[in-house]
Amino acid sequence: MPAGLHPYLNFDGRAREAFEFYGGALGAIPQFATFGEFGAVPEGDSHTDWIMHASLEVSDLIKLYAADVIEGMAEYRPGTNVTLSLMGDDEPLLRGAYEKLSEGGTVTMPLEKQLWGDVYGAFTDRFGIVWQVNISTSRG
Repeated sequence: MPAGLHPYLNFDGRAREAFEFYGGALGAIPQFATFGEFGAVPEGDSHTDWIMHASLEVSDLIKLYAADVIEGMAEYRPGTNVTLSLMGDDEPLLRGAYEKLSEGGTVTMPLEKQLWGDVYGAFTDRFGIVWQVNISTSRG
């Protein structure tokens, strides 16, 4: 998959509801993975059914992604809860973008291998825009 830029929406426990609504409106079926399925819920947190990653792929050019924000993960603020997400398997391009775009900003997650198998990192750039980079790896 070539590198692409996709909106990533954050919710406060309503990602499933929102993506089922968006899917109905746009004629696509959303896919969901919960924090519980990945064992990624902080100790003492009961939100195992909250969405860690949702995708709604309407066409090659219309793709939306979402997650619920668990306390301590990030700040949820309605109206500013959109992240720009660079995704694909072009590792040199995506690593370079991460390094250059995060320069002068604040790294919130270093670019490194994650439990789902891909390389992922997140940051807020020097202009206050939140980005995430996900480099797909072969799961052979």
